[in-house]
Amino acid sequence: MEIGKILQSQRDFFKTQQTKSLAFRKMYLEKLRNLIISHESLLYEAIDKDFGKSRFDTFTTEISFVLKDIDYYLKNLKTLSKPKKVSTNLANQLGNSKIYSDPLGCILVIGAWNYPYQLSLSPIIAAMAAGNCCILKPSEIAENTMKAMSKIINENFPPEYLYVYEGGVDETTALLQLKFDKIFFTGSTKVGKIVYKAAAEHLTPVVLELGGKSPAIVTKEANLEIAAKRIVWGKFLNAGQTCVAPDYLLIEETIQEQFLETVRKYIKEFKYETDSEQYTRIINVKNFHRLTNLIDQEKIYFGGNFNEEKLYIEPTILNNIDWNDPVMEEEIFGPILPVISFNNFNMAVNTVLEQEKPLAAYLFSNNSEEKEIFTRKLSFGGGCINDCVMHLSNDHLPFGGVGSSGIGSYHGKYGFETFSHQKSVLEKTTWGEPNIKYPPYSEKKLSWIKKLL
Repeated sequence: MEIGKILQSQRDFFKTQQTKSLAFRKMYLEKLRNLIISHESLLYEAIDKDFGKSRFDTFTTEISFVLKDIDYYLKNLKTLSKPKKVSTNLANQLGNSKIYSDPLGCILVIGAWNYPYQLSLSPIIAAMAAGNCCILKPSEIAENTMKAMSKIINENFPPEYLYVYEGGVDETTALLQLKFDKIFFTGSTKVGKIVYKAAAEHLTPVVLELGGKSPAIVTKEANLEIAAKRIVWGKFLNAGQTCVAPDYLLIEETIQEQFLETVRKYIKEFKYETDSEQYTRIINVKNFHRLTNLIDQEKIYFGGNFNEEKLYIEPTILNNIDWNDPVMEEEIFGPILPVISFNNFNMAVNTVLEQEKPLAAYLFSNNSEEKEIFTRKLSFGGGCINDCVMHLSNDHLPFGGVGSSGIGSYHGKYGFETFSHQKSVLEKTTWGEPNIKYPPYSEKKLSWIKKLL
């Protein structure tokens, strides 16, 4: 079916008001949950074909997130949807004021390939919970997961409510020419600008989940064992193809050698070998070549081996890096960790401040002053102190970027709010009407108005 006709059918269906019913929303959220569980083997098989992701990693970083999102909304939908009573100012007495969460209408979600289930279905789930109709355009780069989601959804949901649109750049371009009530995009800053520009033609609001160079700062006040273990896991999870992975390491010079040896230990311990199911391969040849070109053979501290046939790049640590190195010019999005040393914590923080605002930032330190400086001075989408990546797993924290790393946020109640309009309603009594605001005006009325307002 032609995508413009599907969108029109969704507009017509939304006008029936059916999606505003909490029973309707819950029914389809439960249906999606049951379909994901019953098709779990298909989802595992598809993602393994795309880039060799293990069942363990697929469940922990993809399916569990999606199921948890559904459970959150099933549990909290009544509370989230309930009109919120707010104070009414003196000028509007006697009256009461409420805020209603209205669904926006027809939503377009453009997913990303690196976590194809989580980054496609989680925003869809939030949009469904808020009462919208949705079109999902998964990334064609992860072709098998795109087809798996299309099969599960298009065979089981009415297209006038929820539909997966397959295709590549041409299909995405065609979608962006249509008018939606909101567009949610996850991907690169470069493509995000294209989406933003296209949305502006229709005055369509957008959420852009982008990226950037997310720092991990380790000081001498850190627990080095824990810091190394958590950074190795967060950086090399999904072979570094994670938008919130530590992009580079800022390490205090006095502990640099000790810390890097600990990092080396954990890379070996986690068994990130060529055929290990603990480790994911690079998504395609294009990204493989982009990444291997960033490896400066003269600055390899550990790793550096790769196999194009298997799209494997060994976890690689680059030492003695400075801001002029090619690896520092763009978001890496792969298993390469550049290391820059510092002698002064404040100067290290100021170095980060000079860059574009990142999607994430991480500090490893037990020093309260350093923690305070980190949270007060740095602007970033979200992050952790003494951990990395894990802030995404907390439903009570919004996930989103700032500046060039993104616009808007979601997860938990923030996802519900992202796909809702906060409609304000003032209800007044029809008795006790004062004449002070009505003509004819007088100096006496003006003096009262000044007191009231």
